[in-house]
Amino acid sequence: MNVPTNTPHSFGEAHHTWDTESATSLDVLREAPAADPQRKVPTVTRLLQAEGANIIVFTFAPGQVLNDHKAAHPVTIQCLQGSLDVECPDKTVRLTPGKVLHLPQRVIHKVSSPSDSASEAILLLTMLTGKS
Repeated sequence: MNVPTNTPHSFGEAHHTWDTESATSLDVLREAPAADPQRKVPTVTRLLQAEGANIIVFTFAPGQVLNDHKAAHPVTIQCLQGSLDVECPDKTVRLTPGKVLHLPQRVIHKVSSPSDSASEAILLLTMLTGKS
């Protein structure tokens, strides 16, 4: 099976780069892209390219699916709003605000927003590149 492998560049240019002398702060909920229920897949934007990590945010309308894929780097996945199901080879995890999932690099997974959700869901992906 040919499964796409995502890198930070898969999500376009970052809206921000890190401050090498200070902390970098983002308002992820404010900067998240608007959901587009006409699409089959969620909207996405890469918010930050920083030392060792890239921060990427997805907004899912109810029923949208990000089909099987894998990341070139380890990732953490957090649901900031709504709920999301992350299907991995050995289990499915329901993410809600406050839960975090870590995946090693190249683990095939699928993310979906339940079709009966009352609202959109926002996913925060941190791709742990280990690079400056």
